[in-house]
Amino acid sequence: MITDTVAAVSTPRGKGGVAVLRVSGNAAVEIAARVFEPKNGRALCEIPSRVATYGTVFVTEADGTRAAVDDALATVFRAPASFTGEDTVEISCHGGVLLTETVLTALFAAGARPATAGEFTKRAFLNGKMGLSSAESLADLLEAQNREQLLLAHSGMRGKTEAKSAAVYETLKHVLASVYAAIDYPDEDLAEMSRAEITEAVASCARSLRQLAETYRTGHAVAEGIRTVICGRPNVGKSSLYNRILGRDAAIVTDVEGTTRDLLTDTATLGRVTLRLTDTAGMRETADAVEKIGVERARGELENAELIFAVFDGSGKPTHEDRALAERLGNSAGTVIALLNKTDVGVHQKTVDFCHTLCKNVVEISAKNGSGFDRLSALVEQLFTDGSLDLRVDAVLTNARQHAAVLRALEAAERAEAALRRDYPIDLCCNDAEEAMAALAELDGRTVSEEIVSEIFSHFCVGK
Repeated sequence: MITDTVAAVSTPRGKGGVAVLRVSGNAAVEIAARVFEPKNGRALCEIPSRVATYGTVFVTEADGTRAAVDDALATVFRAPASFTGEDTVEISCHGGVLLTETVLTALFAAGARPATAGEFTKRAFLNGKMGLSSAESLADLLEAQNREQLLLAHSGMRGKTEAKSAAVYETLKHVLASVYAAIDYPDEDLAEMSRAEITEAVASCARSLRQLAETYRTGHAVAEGIRTVICGRPNVGKSSLYNRILGRDAAIVTDVEGTTRDLLTDTATLGRVTLRLTDTAGMRETADAVEKIGVERARGELENAELIFAVFDGSGKPTHEDRALAERLGNSAGTVIALLNKTDVGVHQKTVDFCHTLCKNVVEISAKNGSGFDRLSALVEQLFTDGSLDLRVDAVLTNARQHAAVLRALEAAERAEAALRRDYPIDLCCNDAEEAMAALAELDGRTVSEEIVSEIFSHFCVGK
């Protein structure tokens, strides 16, 4: 049980118009009252919940006297109707750097301790205000870099994933109740479900879990991002492609071969897919020591890439360097898209034929004028997302932890279904059903370990 009271600045550090300081815990109102006094003459504890009150912020000097440092607003949120589920007070003062730190220090002196990273959200989770996947969606919302990530994170915060997993959990619980009733009281006919009904219920759970597991393909592409590598021989337009996707001049582009010698990395959006994009040095044999290091790093990136943009000069014939790259890509585990660049200059049929022998995904583009990028965007979406999913309303898994939990539940449900369909004794499905329920409980945090909880909330900022 949480008994202490914590405080932190919940707005970004630095100079701003307004800063919000949050205090949460059993003594939140009492501690805030030592720092903030309403101008209406009432005590802070008498102010109704969710009513912003104008007042003065005081600090205690070394000699024990009190000094007013700012006029501010304070809002009390009483448990359990607060973000954390605890008594909470939010003080909105002017956003000066020194002023904000002064008010925070006063709250510490009044009895609060500094909140750790993500502690307010962690308390919300521990107090049952949100499930673990909803908390992860909140983290995604704070880190969102494009509209699709915002939509997906907001949907997750509304508990779409938890609702779907909870429905499966409740069905399995009902199944187990019927099975155990039949086992414990075989002559009383207390089971609510027949064997056929139990089998269909477990099969339905497996179908739901399978559908949920399949959403990770889209969730990963949108929320986590696809590890994407741009490769090709020198001067085929890799850096121009990198700049075009990013929408800015992030890489130096010249006619000099070997301009890019190291890895350039950034995050970009193509369609509704997030790309964790890496531009690499031109792939060729070289005696230049620095360029050689860049080429080796490029080859290393290819081994871990999920998506590879293999860039070729579509206006000329394939070279031996192009063929060497094609041979290397033949052993790649990532999805390869061959890009015939420089189509604004022309398209050579031999290069077209060469690319079609390399892979089935070929797109003609011009990184210079942007032609072909609509087709490229559509292809990437087709390869990495499910177009039937609506990110605003559908339950979508967004990270590997969630996906692993659902896969464990699915495997257990499939084993239970198989046992039932083979006419094995009905009690043999119980262990598998219980294992599926345990995995689902881990998904929404009902039985998750403290280590996993701490790891998740450590990625939040202080004050959230």
